[in-house]
Amino acid sequence: MKTKILRNIFISVGVLFVSARLLTAGTSDQVPNFNDMPLGSAPPVIMTFEAPGAGTGPMQGTIAQAINQAGKIVGYFFTPSPVTRGFVRDPDGITFHEFDAPGGGTGPYQGTFVTAIDDAAGAITGFVRDSSDAFHGYERMPDGTFIGPFDARDAGTGRFQGTEPSNINATGVITGTYVDPSNVNHGFVRDADGTIHEFDALGAGTGPGQGTGTGGVDCLTDAGATVGEYLDSSNVWHGFLRDPDGTIHEFDAPGAGTGPHQGTEPGGINAAGTIIVLLIDMNDVTHGAERAPDGTFAPPFDAPGAGTGPGQGTFPENINASGAITGWYIDSSNVNHGFLRTPDGTITTFDAPGAGTGPGQGTQGFCNNASDAISGIYVDSNNTWHGFLRPAPRVQPTPRPHPTPPPRP
Repeated sequence: MKTKILRNIFISVGVLFVSARLLTAGTSDQVPNFNDMPLGSAPPVIMTFEAPGAGTGPMQGTIAQAINQAGKIVGYFFTPSPVTRGFVRDPDGITFHEFDAPGGGTGPYQGTFVTAIDDAAGAITGFVRDSSDAFHGYERMPDGTFIGPFDARDAGTGRFQGTEPSNINATGVITGTYVDPSNVNHGFVRDADGTIHEFDALGAGTGPGQGTGTGGVDCLTDAGATVGEYLDSSNVWHGFLRDPDGTIHEFDAPGAGTGPHQGTEPGGINAAGTIIVLLIDMNDVTHGAERAPDGTFAPPFDAPGAGTGPGQGTFPENINASGAITGWYIDSSNVNHGFLRTPDGTITTFDAPGAGTGPGQGTQGFCNNASDAISGIYVDSNNTWHGFLRPAPRVQPTPRPHPTPPPRP
C-alpha cells in the first residue's frame, strides 16, 4: 500500500506528497482516557525524531517507514536540496546511519528511498530514483554493503518507470512492483540468489496506471506468501494473495465499491495468513477489514472519529504476528490521526507531539512490530515531515498483596 501511494504521488515537478492526519475521538495517548486504558498498562509516550541531514522546509524532512523486532527504524529523508537519502535509526534512539544506494540521482527528490527491513539480520530494501527519474531496486546488507542496483527484466527505463522493491523477508526474498515501458504495473519476486520472477493477477488491466502491485513493509511472509492489489480495466481495485508456489488468489472484500478507484486494497499479511485490507465503498469512504486464512472476512471496522466523506475513513497499514493492526484515519476535517487496533478489536487513537491540524497534516502509523512498537510520520503546520516512535506499551506488574502479619503473642 505505502509503496503504491509513494509511486503514484510523484508529480511532474518531481515533488513527493505524503498525507497525514490528527485526533478527534477515542483513546488518545496525548490526553489519556483512563476509563478506556487497558488494565495493567501505561500509555506510551511518543518520541519524535529527525534524520540529522533532513531539511526543515515544506515537503522536506524525515519519513520513518518501518520498524523491526530489534527496534531498528528505517526510512528516508529529504535534504534542503532536496535530495533523498536513506537512514537506519538504531534502537538506542541516538545513532543514525545515513546512506546513499548506488545509482541514485542528485536532483530534487532523486536519490535513495527505503521501503522495508527484515526481522532477522536487518537487511534493507528499497529503490533509487536516478538522474532520469527512473527507478531501480537495491538491497542493503546488515554490514552496510549493497547489492544492486537491479531491475526486473521487462521494467521500463523512462520517467517514473522501473523497479520498486517494497518487502524483504528473513530468507532474503524481495517482492515489489515494476512499471513497464507502457506505464503498466506488474509484480515481481526476487529470490535470495537474485533470480527475479515477474507476475500479474489474472484480472489486472493493461492500460497506463493499471496492473498489479505488491503492498509494502509487511506484505511478504517468511514462508514466501505475498499480497497486493491490482487495478482492472475499469480502474477498480481488487486484492490478491500469491502463494509461495506462485498460485494467485484474487479476492474482494464484502461491501467494496465497484466504481473507478473503489474496491479492495490489501495492507499486510502476518505469519498466520491473516490479511488486512482497505475497503473503499461506493461512496469513496475507506474502512478497515480482515481476511482470515480461510478466505472469510470479518465485518469492517472504523477508527473512532474517522470521517465519512469521500477520501476520508480508516486506513490500516500493518498487521503483526498477534493480529494487532496499526494505521491512520482521516477525520471530517481531512486531518490525519494514528491508531492501534488490538486483536480483541479495541482501537486506541494517538497523535504525535507537534503534528499539524490542517488538511493533509497530522499523524500516520506505518508499521508495528511484534511488541506493538509503532513507527510512522507526522506532518507539522509547516508541511514538514518528521518521524516518530510510539514505544511498545509498558505492562505494569500486578501488585502483590501484603501478607498479614502473624498475631503477637
